[in-house]
Amino acid sequence: MTEAPSPTVSPAAQLLHRCVDHLLAKDMPGFLAHWHDDAVAEFPFAPPGYPRRLDGIAAVTGYLIDYPKLIDIAEFPDVTVHQSVDPDVVIAELTATGTVVPTGQPYRMSYVVVVTVRDGRIAHYRDYWNPLAAPDLTGAAVIPVGTDV
Repeated sequence: MTEAPSPTVSPAAQLLHRCVDHLLAKDMPGFLAHWHDDAVAEFPFAPPGYPRRLDGIAAVTGYLIDYPKLIDIAEFPDVTVHQSVDPDVVIAELTATGTVVPTGQPYRMSYVVVVTVRDGRIAHYRDYWNPLAAPDLTGAAVIPVGTDV
């Protein structure tokens, strides 16, 4: 469980902490409920053949709903949230640890995410993860989230 943010933390940062808690609980419907219907998710470092941009909640849901079947996140040992000058934008540095479900191998990945919140929900999510680290974890090519394995 993540440490509860103080009341002086921006609503955007509080939302990010709630989202991390949903991921730890493997509650993808709860996680996705925090996204706007017209949300955009971007993955600037996605390898060829994988989406670099998802438009709308249906696309985001299709991509993320089965995430716990691929990566079993046990904890986020490092979560640092930086408030931008815009109270609706936060930048977070996160490290996730757990297990790659198809192989049983340990999982550890660091992320930098930029989250823009509108009306208390995620409107834009930009995820800078390292796809080159994934083959070392799976022993194969990067597994696209949302794929039956």
